[in-house]
Amino acid sequence: MPSTSAALGRFPRTRMRRNRRTDWWRRLVAENRLSPDDLIWPFFVVDGSEIADPVASMPGVERLSIDRAVKAVREAHALGIPAVALFPSIQQALKTPDGREAANPDNLTCRAIRAIKDAVPDIGIVVDAALDPYTSHGQDGIVEDGRILNDPTVDMLCRQSLVQAGAGADVIAPSDMMDGRIGAIRDALDADGFDGCGIMAYAAKFASAFYGPFRDAVGSSGNLGAADKRTYQMNPANTDEALREVALDLAEGADMVMVKPGMPYLDVLQRVSAEFGVPTFAYQVSGEYAMLRAAIANGWLDGEKVVVESLLGFKRAGAAGVLTYFARDVAAKINR
Repeated sequence: MPSTSAALGRFPRTRMRRNRRTDWWRRLVAENRLSPDDLIWPFFVVDGSEIADPVASMPGVERLSIDRAVKAVREAHALGIPAVALFPSIQQALKTPDGREAANPDNLTCRAIRAIKDAVPDIGIVVDAALDPYTSHGQDGIVEDGRILNDPTVDMLCRQSLVQAGAGADVIAPSDMMDGRIGAIRDALDADGFDGCGIMAYAAKFASAFYGPFRDAVGSSGNLGAADKRTYQMNPANTDEALREVALDLAEGADMVMVKPGMPYLDVLQRVSAEFGVPTFAYQVSGEYAMLRAAIANGWLDGEKVVVESLLGFKRAGAAGVLTYFARDVAAKINR
C-alpha cells in the first residue's frame, strides 16, 4: 500500500464507490476469491454399514460408516474438493490408556483410508496423528500420575503415522502438540519408504473452548470429563509463541502448517502466513461451525452469505486453504 494519501487521489476526482458500482466491476477488482480448491472437508467415520449417525451438537454433520463415507467422498471429489480429512469415532471397548489401537494397521481409520483410496484414488486424504480418539482418558498423549508424557506419546504417534501411511494416507497431520513430534514422524516415514507422504503440522493449536462439538463427534468428551489440555496446547493469549512453534515444526520437516481454531485466531493466521511464506491452513473448528449453524437455523443470519464471508476472511488473512465442515455445501454453491 502507498504510504501517503496523496498517492491515492482526492475526492471528488477520486470516488472509491466507482469500483463497487456493478457486479461485474466488483468481480473484476476483487482481491481474494474462494474456490473449491481452497477447501478440505473434515468428516467422521464409525464402524458398521449404512450408518449416518447425526452429531447432535453439529447440525448437518453425521458420523458415517465406511460405505457411506466412500459415497460422500465421491460427491466431494465431483465438486472439485481436492482433499478430505478423516476422523474416527471408535468403540469405547477399543480405547485404552496408551491408545494402542491407533497403531493397529487394521483399525477404523486405516480401513477407511484404504476404502476411500480404492474408490476415489485422485482425492487427497489427510489424517490426524493424535491419540485422543483412542485413549480411555481422552487426552492426546499417554498419561502417568496425571502428567502427559511427551516422548512415549511421540513414539506412539510415529507408530500411528506409519500404519496410516501404509494404508494410503497422503498427508499426516499431527494435532497433538507434543514437542519434537514432527521431526520424529518425518524420520519414521522416511525410514519406512514413505518419503512422499506429507506432513501438515497443527503448528499453532490453542487450548480452546471451541472444540467441544468435535469431542462429542469422536466420542472423547466423556472420557476427558473435567480435565483439560492446557499443558500441551497453546495459551490463547499468545501469538509470539505461535511463531516459534511454527518455526520449530518447519525446521523439523513440516510441509504445511495450520492454525487452529480459525476465526478467533485470524491475527495468528495472518502473522504466520506473512512471516514464513509457506502453505498455511486454518481450521474452522466445530464450535465455529455450530455457532453459525445455530444462528442460521434461527433465521438470524443468511446461511449462504455468512458462510462464504467467513471463509473469505481466512483467505484474506493469508490461508492457502481451510478445513471446514461447510466444504461440500460451499463447493456446490460455487459450482452453481
